[in-house]
Amino acid sequence: MSSSARTRLVIIGIGGASCSGKTLLAKHIHRALPEGAHIIHQDDFCPPEETVPYSDRYPDLQDWDDPETCIMWPEFRSILREMRKTGQQASHASHDHLNKQVEVKIQQHVFDKWRKLLTQYVDEQKKDGVDIAWSIVDGFVLYWDKLFLRVPYQVLKQRREERQVYVLQQGGVWVDPPGYFDKIVWPGYLKAHNGIFDDVERGPVKKDWSGNLLLLQPGDGEDGMTAAFDEACGAILDGCKTGAGIIISS
Repeated sequence: MSSSARTRLVIIGIGGASCSGKTLLAKHIHRALPEGAHIIHQDDFCPPEETVPYSDRYPDLQDWDDPETCIMWPEFRSILREMRKTGQQASHASHDHLNKQVEVKIQQHVFDKWRKLLTQYVDEQKKDGVDIAWSIVDGFVLYWDKLFLRVPYQVLKQRREERQVYVLQQGGVWVDPPGYFDKIVWPGYLKAHNGIFDDVERGPVKKDWSGNLLLLQPGDGEDGMTAAFDEACGAILDGCKTGAGIIISS
C-alpha cells in the first residue's frame, strides 16, 4: 500500500449451516480478489475437545454446535477487533487444510469476469488515493452475516453424514456418532439463526436484517456454486460502490 493513501477495510462475512458450501464459496471469492486479501475460518476457533459440553437432551453426546459454546468467542472477537483496527489478520493457527476438501469448481468465464471487475475497481480506488484491505470471514454461527448460504435440510444432512470426520484444532479427530446431525447439528443451526429468519429453513430474512444480508440458496455442483459466486461477487462490488467498508488510516 502506498504511504500517502488512505486504507479502506472491507469485511465480507459468509455464513451458513455446516456443509452448506460457505467455505468453498469463501475460497473462490478469495481467489477472485486482488492479492493480499485475508480469509478467516471461524472453525479455527472451536474449543478444545475436553471443554466441549455435553448436550442437555442427549447427555452421551458432546455438543459442538450450540452457538453459545461452539466457538471460543473472546479469541474470535479479538482477531476481528485487530483486523478492524489495522486491516491485517492477526496471526493464528489454521487447521482448515487438514480437513477433507470437497472440490466444487466454478465456471471459468464467470470467475474471469469477476476477477477483472474487482481488479478494475481496486485500481480505480488507488487512483483516488484509497487502498482496499479485503478480509473474508466464514463461519456457521456468524450473527452478523453479510452473505448467507441456505441449503435444504436433506442436502445438509447427506453432506454432513458423508463427511463425518473433522480434524480438531488442538490435534486428533472428531467423528460424528450415529444420529448426530438430527440431535445436535440441526438444532444448533436453528438456534443460531432464529433471530435472522422467521423460518430458518424456508422463511424470508427478518426486516431488521433485510438490508444487511444477502440470502443465497445455491443448487448442487458447479452450476450451483457458480451461481452463488456470481451473485455474491455482484453484491460485494455493489456494496463497495455504495460505501461499504471503513477507513482505518489516512
